[in-house]
Amino acid sequence: MYLTSLSGNAIIAVTAQINHSLHAPMYFFLANLAVLEIFYTSSITPLALENLLSMGKTPVSITGCGTQMFFFVFLGGVDRVLLAVMAYDRFIAICYPLRYTLIMSWPLCVELMVGSLVLGFLLSLPLTILIFHLPFCNNSEIYHFYCDMPAVVRLACADTHVHQTIISFIVLSIPLSVTSISYIFIVEALLQIQSAEGHHRAFPNLLFSHLSGPPAVWLHQLYILVPQFQLLS
Repeated sequence: MYLTSLSGNAIIAVTAQINHSLHAPMYFFLANLAVLEIFYTSSITPLALENLLSMGKTPVSITGCGTQMFFFVFLGGVDRVLLAVMAYDRFIAICYPLRYTLIMSWPLCVELMVGSLVLGFLLSLPLTILIFHLPFCNNSEIYHFYCDMPAVVRLACADTHVHQTIISFIVLSIPLSVTSISYIFIVEALLQIQSAEGHHRAFPNLLFSHLSGPPAVWLHQLYILVPQFQLLS
């Protein structure tokens, strides 16, 4: 599955680069998202596979865990922000089609990509510092298939309810809200289309091509984080 993910995302990135007909903002962001997914899965899977082969007996040092968590949260944060950027791109394309190429210029696309990286860094560094300033009950090693935030917080010998609230708000609420607001504006604009032909062309394109991806990502994130935080309550 890991090799399938790597090869699939690599194909997407290379295709978007070499095919001149795909040199558009949407495919630029999609290619960058594919590259992010390669690094994102690579920050988790090697340790997960090592733990699988050793039946969960591979320890991770606190320093190594902190390093993995930083890159995991950084790449995941950039991924979520980029989803919001792609939602904004679709908002401009659908609501302002005649001005789309003027608004979504290549300098702006690069700035949005760089901004996503900066926001991911600003998200990851404080969260990693916040979590690893907790007392860890004299444990210098962690046994887990990867250093996810709830799994690490569970090892702390302190009240972590404030940390849970901060993590949930920053990791889930802010990026999800930005993405959701963009798609709400898109749907509102589509509902204002008067012609039946416009509805027929716009709604399938939006629903199947653009609204299927972000919900899958967010449901997966909720599926992982919410049960783990419930164990901490």
